[in-house]
Amino acid sequence: MKGIIKKLYICTIIMCMVLISGCAKAPEKNVVKAGDESTKPQIGMCFDSFVIERWQRDRDVFVSIAKELGADVNIQNANGDVETQKEQIDYFIAKEMDVIVIVCIDSDSLTDSVKKAKDAGIKVIAYDRMINNADIDLYISFDNEKVGNLMGDVLIKNGIAGKNVIMVGGSPKDNNVSIVEKGFKKMMSSNNVSIIGQTHCGGWKAELAADYISENFELVEEADAIMCGNDDIAAQVINTLAERRLAGNIIVTGQDADLSACQRVVEGTQIMTVYKPVEKLAQQAAEMAVHMATGEELEDKDIVYWDNGSYKVPYIGLDPICVTKDNIDEVIINSGFHQKDEVYLNINK
Repeated sequence: MKGIIKKLYICTIIMCMVLISGCAKAPEKNVVKAGDESTKPQIGMCFDSFVIERWQRDRDVFVSIAKELGADVNIQNANGDVETQKEQIDYFIAKEMDVIVIVCIDSDSLTDSVKKAKDAGIKVIAYDRMINNADIDLYISFDNEKVGNLMGDVLIKNGIAGKNVIMVGGSPKDNNVSIVEKGFKKMMSSNNVSIIGQTHCGGWKAELAADYISENFELVEEADAIMCGNDDIAAQVINTLAERRLAGNIIVTGQDADLSACQRVVEGTQIMTVYKPVEKLAQQAAEMAVHMATGEELEDKDIVYWDNGSYKVPYIGLDPICVTKDNIDEVIINSGFHQKDEVYLNINK
């Protein structure tokens, strides 16, 4: 009997040791989870700057969607400096990002940077602005030629055919600028509109537009309309016209649907702006970046290719929307892009 009790006692001790051993191993599951966390897709996103209002929206939506899909996003801001942007891309390469998304400052200056990333096995997406002569994996933007068409169409509908216009464009190093201007000039040419003056704001410095208007005011007085590269430029142009009591007398266009521009549209000093649904652009770009980071390839079906000088790049283009006083409530306010009380702030007063 004692022998049996002894054996039972030994078995009980062994069982307890097994159970204790099993409990001691439980934390290993947390280690595995931590390992899974470290394998989350890593995406680097490098912006030109946040001076232009819309880039903050792009950033916030992109980061939100990418995180929902399980990715980590590292945001860098080059503050308009090309060399800084190159350094930031090098940083992303050193950090072994899976995908680098670039809002380029200069469309012709990042070919070597993209090659470094590609040689390191990193996917590259050109966001909103094409990177020329670079083997990028995707270019996603808006139909920029249509942006120019929309600006021109509004002018024609407001009686500019056969009259004079001045063009105050954005940075000449931004590939989109020439594409927008191409679409605009087509509309002007087909309606006998004379372009009596043209300039560009290097680095998208809108204050240069004010300088141009002030220094060339005799020419400005001969213009019936001024095409502006974006809403910041339009603001500077309109403020300078206002100093000569000409705001609202010369038709002014813009793009980006900044809040201040939407206010000017309802006030009547800016005839239109172009709304580009950046939420859709940022969401789609984030989804594509995560797909690429996890090794998924773009489907060949219905892919359009864009010739960037050396490569045919997969291209996704979204439609821009013309915004005037007539449709601003429907397009801007009903979509939640801006609030009604903000858009009509000065009108309500």
